[in-house]
Amino acid sequence: MNILVINSGSSSIKYKLFEGDAFQLVAAGLVERIGLEGSRVLHTLFDEGGKRQIVRTAPIPDHQTGLSLVAALLTEPGLAVIDHPDEIDAVGHRVVHGGEYFSETVVIDEEVIRAIRELSPYAPLHNPANLEGILVARQIFTSAVQVAVFDTAFHQTLPPQAYRYALPNDLYVNHGIRVYGFHGTSHLYVSKQAAAWLQKPLSEVNLITAHLGNGASMAAIKQGRSVDTTMGFTPLPGLMMGTRSGDIDPAIIFFLARNLHMSLEAIDQLLNKQSGLLGIAGNSDVRDVIHNMKTGDAQARLALDMYTYRIRKYIGAYMAILGDVDALVFTAGVGENSPYIRAQSCTGLEPLGIILDETKNQARAQDVLPIHADKSKVSILVIPTNEELEIAQQTMSILTS
Repeated sequence: MNILVINSGSSSIKYKLFEGDAFQLVAAGLVERIGLEGSRVLHTLFDEGGKRQIVRTAPIPDHQTGLSLVAALLTEPGLAVIDHPDEIDAVGHRVVHGGEYFSETVVIDEEVIRAIRELSPYAPLHNPANLEGILVARQIFTSAVQVAVFDTAFHQTLPPQAYRYALPNDLYVNHGIRVYGFHGTSHLYVSKQAAAWLQKPLSEVNLITAHLGNGASMAAIKQGRSVDTTMGFTPLPGLMMGTRSGDIDPAIIFFLARNLHMSLEAIDQLLNKQSGLLGIAGNSDVRDVIHNMKTGDAQARLALDMYTYRIRKYIGAYMAILGDVDALVFTAGVGENSPYIRAQSCTGLEPLGIILDETKNQARAQDVLPIHADKSKVSILVIPTNEELEIAQQTMSILTS
């Protein structure tokens, strides 16, 4: 079976093609700058000899053109991994927001399309672009089953006390204002990998998962189910991120509007695009901030102290919710690649049974990397996330169920 995974953005399409029951990755790529000058496709082939990258520069005015170029590359003589687009059995689509409609992966039909469109106000930067990818894929891969995998679905198991805000009931009942959570596909994937490493069924493990990238979130996972998460109605709250503020006093918004005469649009930009590491240290990339800290930059040190303090605080909160914790899991770009962030995030947690081994922490994760000390009560794991593989696996499972 050939499963194509698509992550369609407003001006880009990321894709991966998996082959067979073993989900062998045979091709992957990125269509970038759709509708802009300098548009191109970066296409990579994987085989026994390694990987080859092909770059195709061409005008790509829309997603239809972009995905047609992908189909052409997948079937092009000398590059072909399939002979015809009809050999794609299923297309798994990443969809950011499923609201309360979707708690699991679904085959896409007109009702699903309607719901994704209806939820666009909840994710205006993502759902319309995700939907565009779906509509285009239906036209190009006409024989494939189209499947939607939702970032929010994994968090639909949150109990009411975790997902409700202390706001008037009407705002939830009639307007859907509640915690939805995000990065669910990643949290689920690394949870499965952690359970396998622990040699336990997923339904028997309690985990704290930390997806640390430019966007960052954590989840408390009890017996394999998400029971709390740091992101909320939007991806803004929770941890300090590359450019997002994370948790703040909401009254700050009123102060900015009344005293600094900032518009709602300006405040939105401030909190989402100009805050976080960027706002404190002048740089949103953790690697650069760490480098600047080592050269004596006080603002960089402050930013990293704030960043890891927030992570530690949520670890403590989630231990209180879960009781026994089998493992703390670090994943995503920062979580997988920054020993400094991992070490600082675990500093002072020894009384809670979380003890890092500094030597193990310096290794690079290829698979599941344990970095806890032998005497640590809680396992500490670094697990590379693979959201595309999780989407492919969920797509396969819905086709074979």
